[in-house]
Amino acid sequence: MSLSKNSIACPLDCYDTCEALYENGLIKGNKNHRVTNGKLCINFANLQNENFLKTAYYENKEITLEESLNILVEKLKNTKPENTLFYKGAGNLGIMQSITKIFFASYGSVLTKGSLCDEIGGYGLAKGRGKLVNPPIENLINSDVIIVWGRNFSVSSPHMYNLVKDKTFITIDPIKTDIAKKSSLHLQLNPKTDHELALLLTRFAYMEDMEDEEFIKNNSNNVEDFFDLAKEKPLLSYEKTTGISLTDITKFFELIKNKKVAILIGLGVQKYYEGAQIIRTIDSFAAYIGVHNKDYGGVWYLDESAAGYEKQIVSKPKKKIPLPEVDFSQFDLVFIQGANPVVSAPNTKRIVEGLKNSFVVYFGTTLNDTAKYANLIIPASNFLTKGDVRLSYGHNLKAVSNAVIEKEEGTISEYELASFLTKEFSFENLKAEEEILNYYKNTVPNKSHKMETFKFIEELEIENLYENKEENQYYFITAKRKRNLNSQFESDDKAYFNPSSGLKEKEMVKLFTDYGEAIFEVALSEDVKENCILTYAGNKKANYLTPFKKDEVADSATLQEVLVTIDIS
Repeated sequence: MSLSKNSIACPLDCYDTCEALYENGLIKGNKNHRVTNGKLCINFANLQNENFLKTAYYENKEITLEESLNILVEKLKNTKPENTLFYKGAGNLGIMQSITKIFFASYGSVLTKGSLCDEIGGYGLAKGRGKLVNPPIENLINSDVIIVWGRNFSVSSPHMYNLVKDKTFITIDPIKTDIAKKSSLHLQLNPKTDHELALLLTRFAYMEDMEDEEFIKNNSNNVEDFFDLAKEKPLLSYEKTTGISLTDITKFFELIKNKKVAILIGLGVQKYYEGAQIIRTIDSFAAYIGVHNKDYGGVWYLDESAAGYEKQIVSKPKKKIPLPEVDFSQFDLVFIQGANPVVSAPNTKRIVEGLKNSFVVYFGTTLNDTAKYANLIIPASNFLTKGDVRLSYGHNLKAVSNAVIEKEEGTISEYELASFLTKEFSFENLKAEEEILNYYKNTVPNKSHKMETFKFIEELEIENLYENKEENQYYFITAKRKRNLNSQFESDDKAYFNPSSGLKEKEMVKLFTDYGEAIFEVALSEDVKENCILTYAGNKKANYLTPFKKDEVADSATLQEVLVTIDIS
């Protein structure tokens, strides 16, 4: 971490959390930040080329910032608080971005809970470990073999990948991703069978005498129940359902035996109704072979980035609703901050119809797809013009951002907006901005990844997609790509099929699920498993197909809990 006055932190929603230096109008990667290591990734480079908002709008007409704030206050004062919704996205993950929650919670707005992204898996891991803290980056560097499970590591974490690119990699993924092509072994499993593969690997680990008896003895007392779970099915039945041959399982163990093993778990693994159970089964396999509580290896997911800190921004909403189930039409006023639900949220048709039936306030730095449906647009100051601290969910470092240029006169920061509204409504004053920032800058968190107890998963209640899949249906997969980040920057709206599908390149096809339909241009790729359809994150049509149903425990989205059919009529 740098305390240089010209340091800036990338605010984007990705694992690496880069820190850079602003010098003579140029942004350069900070060489003193272990992960950034002096280099900028394509996403940080793209961010510099964004056309940041400089003007407020009301009903598609330019207005001043002052006018926009007055309209917002008037609307809030003439709307019942319980009929308003505060909806925040992850367009900027700096600490200060949450300060607006304090006002809207005090005002009485409905807030959201859950996630479109990661909370299902986080819940599952915490259920077994008691907490969610990644090992330090040094543990990854000290590993011999890195198992990448449902995460395109070299694309989504290019800086972290550069630190360990000479390691031996094993990839587990339905798609032949960039990291799969760099791996010594690729297990191209069927979607939503990760829990079965973890149980199969546990069976082989037992046969290879690879269980970590010391960890199990010191940290858990229910391993026998977990192993009984792994023995419930014959080995050959696992081979059939997962699509992974026992020969490849043997190769897997040849690569990891007597090695220091790290496991990187991605988001695709848990985008299902029972995603918490699935990811917990993977973590139980990891515990069985002893990757936890060491000075090398471990399991990485999306860390609880604020672990070890005392929360400085506390909001107390009266009501929260699950994020994937939000119906914008149920609210008279919707305030959307740094989010693009028209592209990112499940069931796009429902999202758009809801926005059309509410007064929408959009607060952000750029005009995105959601801003098109806004009645009032308030421009947020961009990341170069305001102080912030970015805590990482990918590693144990943080990045500090300073205001290195003057902000545009027609823009307002999150803290300034929250402070303005707080005064207008005579609420309790906010904690000073510098006090909040200095706390995070100067605090070294007690953030140990070591766990005192571990509880293996003992039972599974999972409805397998393969049990309901018809021969003409496909599994639905979403993945990261290099040239965009979620719904930001360049989009790719194609649907990718294996050439064995019989479809033609650039052919237009209608795809439908139980939840919706959309027309896609076909792209063919050998990288896609024969029974899958791949769309990349940010595809503007993909969420027409997805369910707005939450998962079983974490109020989060289940974007891959669907089977897709091609309309050939």
